[in-house]
Amino acid sequence: MQQSNLVLPSECVLRKATSEDNWPIRLLVLSAKLDPTQLRWQQFWVIECDRKLAACGQLRNFLDTQELGSLVVAPTWRGRGLGSFLTQHLISTTTQPLYLECLGQRLAQFYSRFGFVPVAFEDLPRSLKPKFRLSELAKKLIRVPVVFMHYQQTEAGNLTKLPRTEEI
Repeated sequence: MQQSNLVLPSECVLRKATSEDNWPIRLLVLSAKLDPTQLRWQQFWVIECDRKLAACGQLRNFLDTQELGSLVVAPTWRGRGLGSFLTQHLISTTTQPLYLECLGQRLAQFYSRFGFVPVAFEDLPRSLKPKFRLSELAKKLIRVPVVFMHYQQTEAGNLTKLPRTEEI
């Protein structure tokens, strides 16, 4: 995965989460109105800026796949490439096929720049279906704009269009 043209601001560091990050991660995820269940700090990577949690994201492990989830950038740090940097890092650490679910076309477009493509619920791996079933039901019944996506590596493992300034 090519990451050379995305850099963190000098006051920021990327690191594996520690037990001390448990509550700050939970608060950041809740502030973004994301699903607070299945938050295991051991699966998270964080970006710390000025000694405070600025961004977080996790790779959830399933039987035959992984899910990129709980990716959040604190409002004061948005627009500086932290979400892009963290997304690329999480992609580079995957060991199995990678999926995610996101809300709305804006986020789907963000993730598509990294090689994610929309996928139908029926085409998800069996191990992810129980987790995503409620989202699929909300999509059908009340038209929640959820998008399921699968990561597809591009030519030679490099990204074709790297986001530079756009941030989630």
